[in-house]
Amino acid sequence: MTRHSKRRRKEVGSSPGTLLFVGEQKTDRPRISVMAYSAESLDEQDIQEVDRLKSLRQSPSKKWINLIGIHDTTMLEKFGVLFDIHPLTLEDIGNTGHRPKIEEFENYLYLVLKMLQFDPAGLKIEAEQVSLLLGPDFLISFQEASGDVFEPVRQRIRKAKGRIRKSGCDYLAYALIDAIVDHYYLILERLGERIEALEESIVSQEIQQQTVREIHFLRSEIIFMRKQIWPLREMVSQLSKGEFDLVQPATHPFLSDVYDHVIQILDTVETYREMLGGLLELYMSSVSNRMNEVMKVLTIIATIFIPITFVAGIYGMNFDHMPELRWRWGYLGVWGIIAAIVGAMLLYFRRKKWL
Repeated sequence: MTRHSKRRRKEVGSSPGTLLFVGEQKTDRPRISVMAYSAESLDEQDIQEVDRLKSLRQSPSKKWINLIGIHDTTMLEKFGVLFDIHPLTLEDIGNTGHRPKIEEFENYLYLVLKMLQFDPAGLKIEAEQVSLLLGPDFLISFQEASGDVFEPVRQRIRKAKGRIRKSGCDYLAYALIDAIVDHYYLILERLGERIEALEESIVSQEIQQQTVREIHFLRSEIIFMRKQIWPLREMVSQLSKGEFDLVQPATHPFLSDVYDHVIQILDTVETYREMLGGLLELYMSSVSNRMNEVMKVLTIIATIFIPITFVAGIYGMNFDHMPELRWRWGYLGVWGIIAAIVGAMLLYFRRKKWL
């Protein structure tokens, strides 16, 4: 199903904080994975019931809890009770139509991001909303479906690479945001390759009927990508400026680096959008030039036949007293005149560089 498919929508007039899944169900059964870690230890497990998180909630270790399948509102309610999540936050988690944003509550930060992945089969961008709940010693991530870009982060935790197990959950939040942003580069690379291929086909005159449709399709994908990334700039900027107590000063430089990446990605997106606009103009210009070439050839042919038609019209008249009609070499003479006229006109056109 595409992003334009029929989706469940929130009922008009429902009260604030009403927990209702709004979106497209992408998985059959919710799944919870937990990584409880410290600098010295790691406990990784899959959990089926939220109640099993109660004992883990009291653990002093840092915890990354990942819920896949936010369509189960009952499970979201249990998370809300266990981690004291505000009803408005739960409502936002269940609504997959939000733009990237950040909200501060008494005991946690709530972040919304868009995880984009490139579908090679349909050559389109698929978006999934990822919600992050950052607390003092926990980070909860809510995903619509299985399959994400977080596996390198998991491997760093498992192998204790870098500072991730020595730092707080704010650094883990940075790592997840960075993984999402880095994946944008892969999508831009795929789009850039397709734009270059289109440009080469237009310049080499290998224009096909679907060319203009593909240009419009790529433009819509670029606009869609820009819409998902643009609000992320402000969100990462707020995180990197020390506006929130849950984000330690040691994490600010890393978030500033992510902010630079977001700006660079947005610049590339804008460049691609302008390139596609230029490709559309180049395509229309190429089609117009080809039409002009055809019209030029047809005009030259028509111009050549004007004097030929004139000569044929004269000798096609049915008058009795025409001197050349009874001349023995009259037929060949007319053909000679026609050949001379055609040759002279072709020579004239060539000198004028019309041919």
